[in-house]
Amino acid sequence: MTALASVDTDADPRRAAVDVEIVVPVYNEAAQLAERVTELREFLDSSFPFPALVTVVDNASIDATYAVATELADNTPGVAVMHLPRKGRGYALRAAWSTSNAPVVAYMDVDLSTSLPALLPLVAPLLSGHRDVAIGSRLARGAHVVRGPRRELISRAYNLLLRLTLRGRFSDAQCGFKALTRDAAQRLLPLVEDNEWFFDTEPLVTAERLGLRIGEVPVDWVDDPDSRVHIVATAADDLRGVWRMLFRRPQGPRPVGSNEVPTDQLMRFGGVGVVSTLGYLFLFVAWRPLLGALGANAVAMALATLFNTAVHRELSHNTDGLARRGRMAVVAGALYLISLACTTAGLLVAQWAAPDSLLWELVALTAANTFAAVFRFSVLRAWIFRPSARPVGSPAAVPVAAAR
Repeated sequence: MTALASVDTDADPRRAAVDVEIVVPVYNEAAQLAERVTELREFLDSSFPFPALVTVVDNASIDATYAVATELADNTPGVAVMHLPRKGRGYALRAAWSTSNAPVVAYMDVDLSTSLPALLPLVAPLLSGHRDVAIGSRLARGAHVVRGPRRELISRAYNLLLRLTLRGRFSDAQCGFKALTRDAAQRLLPLVEDNEWFFDTEPLVTAERLGLRIGEVPVDWVDDPDSRVHIVATAADDLRGVWRMLFRRPQGPRPVGSNEVPTDQLMRFGGVGVVSTLGYLFLFVAWRPLLGALGANAVAMALATLFNTAVHRELSHNTDGLARRGRMAVVAGALYLISLACTTAGLLVAQWAAPDSLLWELVALTAANTFAAVFRFSVLRAWIFRPSARPVGSPAAVPVAAAR
């Protein structure tokens, strides 16, 4: 049985000399909190070879979560509690990790979907100095996962998106089972902007960019049917986070009068095209039962066109295009109609070839939307966002805001 170091931690158990601090962020979990934390604490005491502390972080719950957590902390050695005034899983992890004294900080979801024996292989490489960051993976070879096909598809699509756009080499960004050394946390947290669900992804991408060593552990995972995660809202937050990180690149001047599309800009637009297409298809599938195929396509294409236009303006706002905002609305509307015509034609062909086949519709829409995205890029850059020919030093010239 593993015991905590014998120091007086009555006032603040987080000052105990432990090797690992495991953070459990919670919101309105009063019903199951005591049972799950007790199960975790019993596992640590009986089967985990390193001194560890469990810190429950209450994210402004409106039920009795904080009262239950406080009672646990008062009556259970090795359990601490923090109360925060606002929601946000990333906010909870940031608050706890940044104030931890443990050499390794970790977190897991309160539902304990991940099998607890995976905790030791997760943290051992960090304690030995062989890794800086470790993540549980439901998609790595050797993992055993029980969850519905919808969540499985969304998870695989999102991680594929990360590989295509942000060049992520990890297999599962969203698994609620991660650990990092305190030194790595101190380096990463000031660079991470998100405080919500994208916090699962952003530290991993940032760690790769800093050259930190990331390890993966295949896990046994059973999805919680009472999960509080709102899939659509979380997916939207993740896409916004991917877009933000896609443009985080060093700034620099453009050659005077250059009309060429820089390779890095073209690659970023390709990444945005992938994000846009996946978002467009996701919205189409979500709204198809309510609006029908043609109606869902019209709404999804409108949002995709707005997204592409906004991104193009962000990448090109060093140009004379800022003086042409009046034209932009007209051109964006025309481009929407052209894109809608392309995708509608593809949709009609798919329905003729294979009636009521969602797969055929998605294939046709992907092809048509790819053509429409390239067309939008060409028209916007050539007309609305044509590069400025003014010298860089002239008053009207603005330094390029290429993505950082």
